[in-house]
Amino acid sequence: PLAETTGLIVQVGEWVLEQACAQAAIWQRAGLPPFRLAVNVSAREFTPSLPGRVADTLKRYRLDAHWLELEITESTLMHDIEHVIAIMDRISALGVALSLDDFGTGYSSLAYLKRFPIDTLKIDRTFVRDLPDDADDAAITKAVIRLAHSLNLKVVAEGVENMAQLRELELYDCDEIQGYYVSRPLPAHDCAALLAGAQALV
Repeated sequence: PLAETTGLIVQVGEWVLEQACAQAAIWQRAGLPPFRLAVNVSAREFTPSLPGRVADTLKRYRLDAHWLELEITESTLMHDIEHVIAIMDRISALGVALSLDDFGTGYSSLAYLKRFPIDTLKIDRTFVRDLPDDADDAAITKAVIRLAHSLNLKVVAEGVENMAQLRELELYDCDEIQGYYVSRPLPAHDCAALLAGAQALV
């Protein structure tokens, strides 16, 4: 919140995008199979200059756009809808994926959801943590997954920490998960080893 208030989040965001693309380029050159490296984008960063900055960073590191995904929050979308959609369209045109983070916790507008050029909805961990025991969370999660699939969107469940949650999400046809059940945060070299191991299992 302090970084947002002071505007420092813009410099932080620029640094994060730079570091993420630099690391993805290393993995790309090492021959790891492409996967989406998701980078959170603040509402303050979501300006007309963002698509150009993303394009320049990809070009500088010779990184295929399919390695990058930008995560935006619902609150970002609710400010000047037409302006935001225009920026999103320019990002999508680069081949960079867009995901809507923490869906269901903010300013959801189903009327606008179909207009946003997003690829993925991310279900907030607050709906996942009490699965499979909480019937209300289960109902919400199932409904979000069905809604997303009807709009041809992928769904990622955040905060998955155990097998019971994973099994429940599989029953709901959730596409992907993230959370400590998969792995805790790792340094880049350990992450590369994890990814290489996963590739060997495929």
